[in-house]
Amino acid sequence: MTDFVLRLIDAGGYWGIFLLMVLENVFPPVPSELIMGIGGIRVGQGRMEMEWLLLAGTIGTTVGNYFWYLVGHILGFGRLKPLVDRYGRWATLEWKDVEALDRLFGKYGQIVVFVFRFMPAFRTMISLPAGITRMPLGKFLLWTFAGSVIWNAILAYAGLWLGANFQAID
Repeated sequence: MTDFVLRLIDAGGYWGIFLLMVLENVFPPVPSELIMGIGGIRVGQGRMEMEWLLLAGTIGTTVGNYFWYLVGHILGFGRLKPLVDRYGRWATLEWKDVEALDRLFGKYGQIVVFVFRFMPAFRTMISLPAGITRMPLGKFLLWTFAGSVIWNAILAYAGLWLGANFQAID
């Protein structure tokens, strides 16, 4: 996995970051920590600029989350259950997770979309109940982008710091 991520970032630059972050949100086993961390290291090496890295990564994250929003919006709660029961393991998702997120979303509303961007286990899957409950798309995209840019900045700056201090850490 790491070799694939490294090759795509080095070959695709910001487009590689964008694509990887879309994939990370559509197929959660691809780790954003690795993608943005390597991006931060590349910034420290002078091979990328932090602003463009964060923009590419955050737009990719938002597009990937929009996919799950659309799935929830199109299928609705009732038609989603058979799919999660049958294919959810591919997205590391169980129906009880969807129900729990739906209850949480119903209780706390749209702010959950922002806050959950900082929780690795549910960062992507909160988009399903947002789509199911027909959260206004503009608000969904705004909260998703805002939370994602902060999370991505944390990861990228951690990569930048790690790259700058690698010899001392080693």
